[in-house]
Amino acid sequence: MKRKEPTRSEDPIYKASSSSKSPHVGDYEGGTKRPKGNDYEVFLSFKGEDTRKGFTDHLYHNLDHAGIRVFRDDNELRVGEEIGPELLYSITKTKISIPIISENYASSKWCLCELAEMLKCKRSKWQIVLPIFYKVKPSHLRHLPGRLGDAINAHKKNMDEMIVKGWEEALKEVSSLKGWESEKIDSGHEGTLVKIVVRKVMGELKRLFQLNVPEQLVGIDDHVQQIMSKIDAEFNGTRIIGIYGMGGIGKTTLAKVLYNKLSSHFDYRSFVANIRETSHSNGIECIQKQLISAIIGSSCDVSNVDEGVSVFKSRFTSKKVLVLLDDMDDSTHSNALVGDGSWFAAGSIVIITTRNKSILDEGRAGYMYKLNELSLDQSLILFSRHAFRKDFPPNDYEVISRDVVSTTGGLPLALEVIGSFLCGKKEVVWKDTLKKLKKVPNKKVQEKLKISYEALDDEEQQIFLDIACFFIGSHKQNPTFMWDASSFLPGRGIEVLSLMSLIKIDEYGILKMHDQLRDLGREIVRLENPKEHQERSRLWISEEALDVINGNKVRLFSTCLSQ
Repeated sequence: MKRKEPTRSEDPIYKASSSSKSPHVGDYEGGTKRPKGNDYEVFLSFKGEDTRKGFTDHLYHNLDHAGIRVFRDDNELRVGEEIGPELLYSITKTKISIPIISENYASSKWCLCELAEMLKCKRSKWQIVLPIFYKVKPSHLRHLPGRLGDAINAHKKNMDEMIVKGWEEALKEVSSLKGWESEKIDSGHEGTLVKIVVRKVMGELKRLFQLNVPEQLVGIDDHVQQIMSKIDAEFNGTRIIGIYGMGGIGKTTLAKVLYNKLSSHFDYRSFVANIRETSHSNGIECIQKQLISAIIGSSCDVSNVDEGVSVFKSRFTSKKVLVLLDDMDDSTHSNALVGDGSWFAAGSIVIITTRNKSILDEGRAGYMYKLNELSLDQSLILFSRHAFRKDFPPNDYEVISRDVVSTTGGLPLALEVIGSFLCGKKEVVWKDTLKKLKKVPNKKVQEKLKISYEALDDEEQQIFLDIACFFIGSHKQNPTFMWDASSFLPGRGIEVLSLMSLIKIDEYGILKMHDQLRDLGREIVRLENPKEHQERSRLWISEEALDVINGNKVRLFSTCLSQ
């Protein structure tokens, strides 16, 4: 029969040192209430009489100033001899534990229990333990000379032998971990050690931080693998990767997954979201400040773009960084945030997402990756994950699911929005939705796509609408005569639309457009006058065009008779 593992209250280490009558150490510090353990990022364990007013105090306040939530356990301020379970529980909920092991550390049963719990969490939960050997050597913890040995021997007289043996093993284990010896850092200058520890903690916390990405990803691994194959670890400079494509295609999601995959290799990282929107409302200087704060760990007053660039050049050149700049839509953004890449240390990686390929064409991006639509099979999987919470539709919904998917043109945004809307709905709602999708694009998807349309100037918008209504499948040369006659610049207009992923031109010069973009263009024209066809700028449905022509003939004939 398998032996039952002791619960926390039954474990001899906890049983000898915890009681339901013990004070709630996790809730109070020196009589002041403090938050529960899962609100902390770092747990400090130390012997108060050795370091409370000196090194530990400086470390605590520097961590706190850096915005890190720290649990500072001062065992000298406790009442009684028993460890409360709340204290040990708080250790399990922090991300990083820092035992500051000093000459009298082992004399405290509290400190030894904390150390044993930290190492237990390291083994079972991959918690990070960063020991500081304060005026003691790691070898001292293995051989226990002087006061360390005296303290352990004193515990053996009053404590269960198995408990003390566990503490001895904990001391030996922590001695083998990579940490810091205070006397070896800058000849014992504690201020330098504090800075090193704070920087390390910030780096580890950032490494643990992952950008949020959807769980229902489809086909993303292939894209990541292709991009990763182009990243040369020996590249002597800043690698700039550009990901471009139409709105709603999944550029930001791909960039986030790539960022998460690379982040563990960098101490300095920054994700700057919604650059287009933020710069329009708050100016590019706001984004420069955000980037500076993330990389150097402190705010900086930037009153104009040139000042921001000067800070980058002076403070970033020694830092190997990973930066994700999301939704960039103007070359001035690139000039203000990236330059030619020389502002960062060799080995840095900058990921840029954009709808406008011309930003990347200006020589900055070492590698450009175009993100295309999902295949029909991939589209059905992504749609099903949102509509049915599984990879494939039920048999009785397969046909209509494929019909709905076919209206999206493989656009992930449309698949997610429509799939989520239909989840749990009755069949009649599905049928009505399908009918509507064939006539009018989904509003949420349309709003997303319309951002690119609104970024065009008037002539480019007119060319876009003409292609959406009439010229999909035509050779690009055919409509140029009409646009020339209208004093447009068709060559430039077609190039802009292509660079912004609003149209495609195949190897034969044929104009192509995503179904969702086609529907957007036609909906823009329809809304010019939803009821009166003759009041719209374009008519592409033959029946409607004939109605208008015939109506004009009738009106003309009536006018002639009246005269």
